[in-house]
Amino acid sequence: MERKMENNLKNLRFVPSYDGFLSGNKSASEIIDICKASGFYGIEGMAEYGIFNGSMTELTKLGEDFKQAGLSLDTFHLNWEHQELDDMSNLYECDRRRVVEKTKHWIEKAVACGSSIGIMHPCNRRRWNGLLCYDVAIEGEDRIFGQVHKSLQDLLKFCEQFNFRIAVENFVPYSGGMLGSTNEHMIRIYEENKHPLLGFCLDTGHALMSFGKNVMSAYYAMEKHIIAFHLADNAGDRDSHILPGHGNFPWGDFFKALNKRGFSGNVCVETPPFDIGPNYSTEAWCKMFKELNELVEKSLK
Repeated sequence: MERKMENNLKNLRFVPSYDGFLSGNKSASEIIDICKASGFYGIEGMAEYGIFNGSMTELTKLGEDFKQAGLSLDTFHLNWEHQELDDMSNLYECDRRRVVEKTKHWIEKAVACGSSIGIMHPCNRRRWNGLLCYDVAIEGEDRIFGQVHKSLQDLLKFCEQFNFRIAVENFVPYSGGMLGSTNEHMIRIYEENKHPLLGFCLDTGHALMSFGKNVMSAYYAMEKHIIAFHLADNAGDRDSHILPGHGNFPWGDFFKALNKRGFSGNVCVETPPFDIGPNYSTEAWCKMFKELNELVEKSLK
């Protein structure tokens, strides 16, 4: 499929997240075939799931298979599933240190795959039955940011040997002031941990939940340091991960801003196709890629 755009975004390369293939239990070779047939440039890897659960040798082979197919595994979503033991802002010091060591393990695995950027949540707490479970102001800003600082300093030093970058992702507010759900949080994280290997991942769905009609403020607050993207849409009320263009995110404003910046590189679409699933057909992935490119072109008219 032709992948060319006559604008400053002609080098924008869409890649889906691995979790879009997870429910269909696709093998690596099936994913490669789907990417080649549909036009995607590769995928974003994901810790602790499916084809990424192998040994270092198996992951190196996986990365080589993608590379030989002309596909990328440039970005990798680091460990995030466990609400406490994947939380780099954990106030329990022993647990925080375990998170750092676990993350180092997954950074090594991401590097083995050929990835150069790891996506990391600034915290990992979630709403529990709709109840308040975490609020930076209540827990103490200096305490929380102090834990993040220790985690990031350790991890960034570790990353230097691989020239591997960490992209801290803006987070959802849920029922409280979750870390990463405000622009001030993200700016403080960067300013207190400045490093050549540190940047941001802008998650559009999270930003829509946090800021509503002022959602583009997240892009402009993070713009200078964005090194990765998670594109997803929603209605503004929940992180429903639907395909861009099917929710309330202002894609016209977003792609115009990217076009002005002259952005080039991989952009992860963190959704499955807007189609019948969960074992999505190759035709559904082809349709998804076509819709994404049409959305860009429409935005730039």
